[in-house]
Amino acid sequence: MLSRNPCSPSVADTLSRYVRVLRHRPDGFVEFLFSVGDPDLGVELILRTAAFGEFCAENQVQFVSPAEAEVIDINAWKWRFGQPGITE
Repeated sequence: MLSRNPCSPSVADTLSRYVRVLRHRPDGFVEFLFSVGDPDLGVELILRTAAFGEFCAENQVQFVSPAEAEVIDINAWKWRFGQPGITE
């Protein structure tokens, strides 16, 4: 029996979606990271403020807090640079 594809739309639809706001630009755009299933891996997007609100509502996102973002950044630095002495 074949196993079910974990990336099928029915499975992807049940995964949590995350938004990490990077900045609100003065020209009315919001730069943000959007993740599905894992807030550590996302794509950078940009939308006008109104469209951003609609996007977040449609996707029922969870916002990444500054404290959560800091943990994500520390883990990314360890992975990217392999700094000796970084253990947490």
